[in-house]
Amino acid sequence: MTSDDGRMTPWPEVEISTDVQPAPVLPTLRGGPEFAELHTAQRLLQDRLAGAALPPELAKDVTERLLDITDLLAQHQVAEADRHDGWRPDLPGRGHPLLPPYVIDDEDATTLRGRVTFTRFYLGGNGASHGGAQPLLFDDVLGRIVNIHQAGVARTAFLTVNYRRITPLDVELRFDASLDRVDGRKRWGSARLLDPSGTVLADAEGLFLLLLEGQP
Repeated sequence: MTSDDGRMTPWPEVEISTDVQPAPVLPTLRGGPEFAELHTAQRLLQDRLAGAALPPELAKDVTERLLDITDLLAQHQVAEADRHDGWRPDLPGRGHPLLPPYVIDDEDATTLRGRVTFTRFYLGGNGASHGGAQPLLFDDVLGRIVNIHQAGVARTAFLTVNYRRITPLDVELRFDASLDRVDGRKRWGSARLLDPSGTVLADAEGLFLLLLEGQP
């Protein structure tokens, strides 16, 4: 739980199960090292495209090349359950192209900590990260901490983000998240984003609801 000044305060009562163990890590990561290299190149492309102002003829040439690549990729589309992106915990942002490139340094049943750098792709204006990037980070890391050591799957019911200060680009920032309370199907979590000095840039509180049988 987060106070008005950005400090995290504990809930008075915490009833959290730690009996459920996370699924075992597969010995072979999806896509192997080739997907890891592809993902790195994809993130670099996003950053370069976001910062590019091309002359008309070059823009046409780049467009044609990208369309050729999309035609090639179209031949290898798979079902959601078989995809590689989003299923690579060893890669920044789980290898998901939408997520900020965060990495988790340590975690236990109720807390996790990690690092993230918002690159040029996440520019909003005046050198600051777009305000929509922080909720993406918070939603993903909170979704992990409320689910990974608990039974079943809980989805986001609401997420409240407080913007305390401007989030800079190209600076390695720290974040932490915690599972604060569990009450039946309801799971509450909170998270913070901090600069290298420890100043809170943004914080969030979220409620996640355990899905009923048959819910997608």
